[in-house]
Amino acid sequence: MQEAIPYRNWLSTVSIGGGSSTPPPANANSGGEAAISDAKSVRQLVAENAVVVFARRGCCMCHVVKLLLHGHGVNPSIFDVDEQNEGEVTDELSKIIAAAAPQFPAVFVGGELFGGLEKIMGAHISGELVPRLREARALWL
Repeated sequence: MQEAIPYRNWLSTVSIGGGSSTPPPANANSGGEAAISDAKSVRQLVAENAVVVFARRGCCMCHVVKLLLHGHGVNPSIFDVDEQNEGEVTDELSKIIAAAAPQFPAVFVGGELFGGLEKIMGAHISGELVPRLREARALWL
């Protein structure tokens, strides 16, 4: 079975000129559903993954964002926020973006807050989403 390469580590091995390089040995989890509860892990999740979606369980807008990203062929890490961890996650996200608490869904692309549903849909309609995902190495084609 293949191991996932942490996003930040992978970026440091990629040469800008398009040449190939050997990735470092991986020691982190792959994308998918995240079951992380502490604040340090929220920072680590954002730093190590090309695309992260912070979503409330059962939220229809969060579901739409997930479907849109999956439809483009992106496999984002998804952090489901529930009532038990909402305050802690919101506080940590506020520290990461150095602003007021983000609304859910909050999508991070390349370690930076991209936006919520309106920003993702607007970027999709205007054609800005795919280039941004390619830039973050979330899309290969």
